[in-house]
Amino acid sequence: MKTNSLKAWVLAARPKTLTGAMMPVLVGTSMAYSDGCLALLTAILCALFAGGMQIAANFINDYYDFKRGSDREDRLGPERACAQGWITPHAMKRGIWASLVFSCLIGLVALCIEKGNLPWHGLELLTIGGLCMVFCFLYTTHLSYLGWGDLLVLVFFGIIPVCGTYYLQVHTLTLTVIVASLICGLVIDTMLVVNNYRDREQDRISLKQTLIVRFGESFGRYLYLGLGFAAVVLSIYLIYNQTISWGGFVYSSLFYLYLHTRTWLRMVQIRQGKALNQILGENSRNMMVYGILLSLAIIFS
Repeated sequence: MKTNSLKAWVLAARPKTLTGAMMPVLVGTSMAYSDGCLALLTAILCALFAGGMQIAANFINDYYDFKRGSDREDRLGPERACAQGWITPHAMKRGIWASLVFSCLIGLVALCIEKGNLPWHGLELLTIGGLCMVFCFLYTTHLSYLGWGDLLVLVFFGIIPVCGTYYLQVHTLTLTVIVASLICGLVIDTMLVVNNYRDREQDRISLKQTLIVRFGESFGRYLYLGLGFAAVVLSIYLIYNQTISWGGFVYSSLFYLYLHTRTWLRMVQIRQGKALNQILGENSRNMMVYGILLSLAIIFS
């Protein structure tokens, strides 16, 4: 691998994790469409902002893991670009700021397009965008070590992107949108749980107090399974509120649950080592499938 090559940057961006950025935007946009308020350009800008912030978070995580020297040979994955020597730390710092600036510019364009229709002319979203950038750094440098990762995923990969995408297009919020955002947050948190499950031994050595380090491997297994079931149970509210039909619920939520359970069984069988990287790929696929099917259920109900 040539140092600082395009291939190295693509791997460092961790393309599989971008599902976590796209799924909430897709669901928020489908709900806006269902309410007759689709703004396609704004939706595309939301997707670009979310993707840019996800890549920035991945770069930050890579850089600070390298600086701490916490990576060891038994846990190196293809995403650890600095540790692998594929990208120099100095170049990674530039990549972090480039992705953050890109996201800021995209966010400002979206606000300029919609600000005339927003109650506070976009100031509320500008504040939330600032918090997203701050927590990109705080998560990697402090909060993930204190066991706050799962809550932050629920907020910054569920509530904020789904509600923000919908709010920018419809200019209001409803309880149904908030419930949909929680569903997305629960599903996306499975990605963090798999990552923490894989890295639990090294995290324990590094004093990184994830929930799995605190409560053990068995807890981590059932936390992963439980998040998928909790998301499906919560989606029953969307039927009650007539956002999706029973048919839409069956082909989206129950099909996702089938995929999720199959992945869980493989994760339990593997338990540890680099082979768990395969589970990360499967989980990313499951999330994207659910995001697409749930969005279609919302649109056609």
